[in-house]
Amino acid sequence: MQGSAYLDTSALAKWYFEENNSEPLKNYIGQLDTAIISPLVKTEMRCVCARRRRRHEITPEMEMQIYSIFENDLEQGHLLLYPMDDSIYEHAIRLLNAFNTYALRTLDAIHLATLQSHHIQQLATADEVLASVAQELGLEVRFF
Repeated sequence: MQGSAYLDTSALAKWYFEENNSEPLKNYIGQLDTAIISPLVKTEMRCVCARRRRRHEITPEMEMQIYSIFENDLEQGHLLLYPMDDSIYEHAIRLLNAFNTYALRTLDAIHLATLQSHHIQQLATADEVLASVAQELGLEVRFF
């Protein structure tokens, strides 16, 4: 087993939708003791499902089914939802200030702040900028 890791939305979407690197991501999650997400990931997953429906990549029925499977994975404990409090946002601001030469986006700074606040050392992502900043922070990054 590989311990625990935080999955950002770019990685987690590969678990529910067939994309490039979906199989390696599925194998990776299968080897984790704990797959961690935050309320931000939960919100972003809802958005991903809706966006794919709007693009006609999935039907409205598939949208609801996929999100229902995701919620079931949370209820069953396959994904562990770590809480976020207001201190995360101040932490994210500090990260944006510290890494102002990177094109770090707001939500990615919030992901990183969540990892650091919960002392999570491993990140799974498919976002190059997020991966780069996470490595600069000394986190172990699995890029998909």
